[in-house]
Amino acid sequence: MALETLLSRNAGVLAVIAATGLTLTSIPAVAHAEQVAVGRRAVDPGAGAAKGQVADQLGDRTGRTVAGAGAPALPDGVSARAWTVTDVRTGDVLAARNAHQRLAPASTLKTLFAVTVLPKFRAGAVHKVTPAELAGIGPGSSLVGIKEGRSYQVADLWRGVFLRSGNDAVRVLAAMNGGWTATAREMQARARQLGARDTSVKSPDGYDSPGQVSSAYDLSVFGRAGLANADFARYCATTTARFPSKGSPSFEIQNTNRLLSGANGLRRYPGIVGVKNGYTSNAGNTLIAAAERGGRTLLVTVLNPQSGASNAVYHEAGSLLDWGFRAAGRARPVGSLVAAPGGRAAPSADGARSGAERPSASARPVAAQVSREPGRWSQTTGWAVAGGFAVALAVGAVFGWRMYVRGRRTPGGGS
Repeated sequence: MALETLLSRNAGVLAVIAATGLTLTSIPAVAHAEQVAVGRRAVDPGAGAAKGQVADQLGDRTGRTVAGAGAPALPDGVSARAWTVTDVRTGDVLAARNAHQRLAPASTLKTLFAVTVLPKFRAGAVHKVTPAELAGIGPGSSLVGIKEGRSYQVADLWRGVFLRSGNDAVRVLAAMNGGWTATAREMQARARQLGARDTSVKSPDGYDSPGQVSSAYDLSVFGRAGLANADFARYCATTTARFPSKGSPSFEIQNTNRLLSGANGLRRYPGIVGVKNGYTSNAGNTLIAAAERGGRTLLVTVLNPQSGASNAVYHEAGSLLDWGFRAAGRARPVGSLVAAPGGRAAPSADGARSGAERPSASARPVAAQVSREPGRWSQTTGWAVAGGFAVALAVGAVFGWRMYVRGRRTPGGGS
């Protein structure tokens, strides 16, 4: 029997083997592609939304409040000039007022500062502060008490930013990052990268500066992006910590976010996980606050309440969170945060949490975490299967050739 005849007679079998190999090879690849697509939807479900559509739904004009169909009545007494209620996992905006109105952000802008700068330095790294790094701090700024000539761990500086809203800590970190102006430019670029178009950065610490504005929408984008980072989530959830002092080993600092600390006559909001409060004479009181309940994390941004009541920004944020948890799963979204929240949560740069920190019991990274390892396993498996079939085909060809040669050498064998 000629080799051509042998192969011809077995062509059907070989074709089936080859087709099976190709099919089994493609299945893991398709599964991997679908897994990546599912992961992308989990991390960035609003990525496909058009910015124009979102802006139209939420309203760029002042004086407009929108809530999703099927939602319960909005709470009474919310006097803030602008606010949003957002689902952190999906990015869905459940309700909003003046979401894109450009207002002074005060220290809530420190969320964008942290999103931009925090990943760059190890928490355990040590930096010695120079006099030049503390120059230019605005009058009346909130301070954590950094002293020139003293060395601090980067983690200490970030605790100064998140807990005490220390503009001195921001100054030092910005200097480490290349300078005040360079950091402002980088924050501006990061805002655009995240899809935040209402923000103009002039002073990285949020201090009142001509032309510096943001919006409830953009600040929600920054808060959501921050919560995707494990270090950000840990810092913003820390209630108290020890801070180095020149005259003694350390002193205690407390988070100025009263929904987190329960200070000044307020109760701690159930399930609170941070994020950041602020105040300046121009901005009034501002707040980004996130809380978790029943496996769902909501984030509200409240800018400049007009009621004049004590703790108004916290009361109004709490009532909007209460409303959001009632509305979640019932209300049709009125828009989406179009930017990705920052990808996978980064591991803590300094490993285990310091024993001096006492974060919220419910504090943890809340952004969806998508592992790509199963997808890589599937691709590897596909190539292994393909390689196995290739080896099988080669062995079959060699076996067939040997049978052909044997047939030629055996009397009466072959034609």
